Amino acid sequence: MASATLSGNEVLRSRAGRVMPGGVSSPVRAFRAVHGEPPFIVRGAGAHVWDADGRRFIDLICSWGPLVAGHAHPAVVAAIAHQAERGTSYGMPSPLEAELAETIVDAFPSIEMVRFVSSGTEAAMSAIRLARAATGRDTVLKFAGGYHGHADALLAKAGSGIATLGLPDSAGVPFAAARDTLTVPYNDLAAARRTAAERDLAAIIVEPVAGNMGAVPPESGFLEGLRLLATECGALLIFDEVITGFRLARGGAQERLGIAADITCLGKIIGGGLPVGAYGARRELMRLVAPEGPVYQAGTLSGNPLAMAAGLATLGLLDAAAYERLEALGGRLARGLARAAQRSPIAARVQRVGSLLTAFFTDHPVRNEDDALATDRAAFARFHAAMFRRGVLLPPSALECFFVSLAHDEPILDEVVTAADEALAESAG
Repeated sequence: MASATLSGNEVLRSRAGRVMPGGVSSPVRAFRAVHGEPPFIVRGAGAHVWDADGRRFIDLICSWGPLVAGHAHPAVVAAIAHQAERGTSYGMPSPLEAELAETIVDAFPSIEMVRFVSSGTEAAMSAIRLARAATGRDTVLKFAGGYHGHADALLAKAGSGIATLGLPDSAGVPFAAARDTLTVPYNDLAAARRTAAERDLAAIIVEPVAGNMGAVPPESGFLEGLRLLATECGALLIFDEVITGFRLARGGAQERLGIAADITCLGKIIGGGLPVGAYGARRELMRLVAPEGPVYQAGTLSGNPLAMAAGLATLGLLDAAAYERLEALGGRLARGLARAAQRSPIAARVQRVGSLLTAFFTDHPVRNEDDALATDRAAFARFHAAMFRRGVLLPPSALECFFVSLAHDEPILDEVVTAADEALAESAG
């Protein structure tokens, strides 16, 4: 009888909390960073989602990036349905794998061969393994605030400046697994150079446009300097383009910024909303991967035909006009939010690269993780709650990106800006 007084979301949260840690399958979804309770989403269409209580939201999460065409795009749905009728998984090669690999190779000049996996975590983990095998070295340099999945070796933190010791950033990660991962601040080329002078690096791994401390663009010369540094010290430069690949341009950040990586990690958009990952590089590197070489990596669902079909359908929608449209839509939303912030007494600024953007509650540019952590995250939590009440679903963390899709047309984005005006006024009051 008690359940009759609860909403659909409350019933589902209670059920999930009994059988799943935090009631979720990924921590940020629990809404704890914004002191809220997550809605359970039951349907999505275009730029909107509906929760278990029938409420409709404008969605600026977009499954954390994969849904560049919006929810349930007819072409993607048709491709999945067509493949599902033929089977969901074979555990054997399928023509779709070769077709999607050819599409990726065509888009990224730095990639000549690709290996599919099932997640971005696997892609980054496998790219690191490949770099270590190719160089015969162990040490990896990463950047504070850059997220490359939850593999043990990449859940490491270190002090600012010269990073001399990698320490576990999660319970259950052995010291030995993290000690060869060094961390320096993003956008700090001098710190990267000092570290490379002290340790023989196997790889430098970086999000070319940071997306896991909010949207933080690389400063002029930073990525160019990393490219030169990697070449000089014999390390391999890994671009984690799980977020930026096929979003900032068809050739990802590498095309947009004109810098080539040695190894590229992909995910999200290349699966069209289904679980997927990939890593790719020039031919001589990829031929180190089994069965052609000694670097072992395998996966039962790697190259899953449903994900390949969804990815091909999604990439088929991304022509030059689509990227022009994404750029225009991202710019429209960023300008609207910036104007709303200017009208508010609350200090806030918008940072954007293409269709990635973040509203930071600060009056200073955010150029690294320390800057992002210094923003007013309590103010963001209040803003998030006020936007939620107005039917706008923002990422439930001040350190995540807003994602704009092709389904977010001008009237929808104008609704978001109107809601932001009201939400900022409410938060200030």
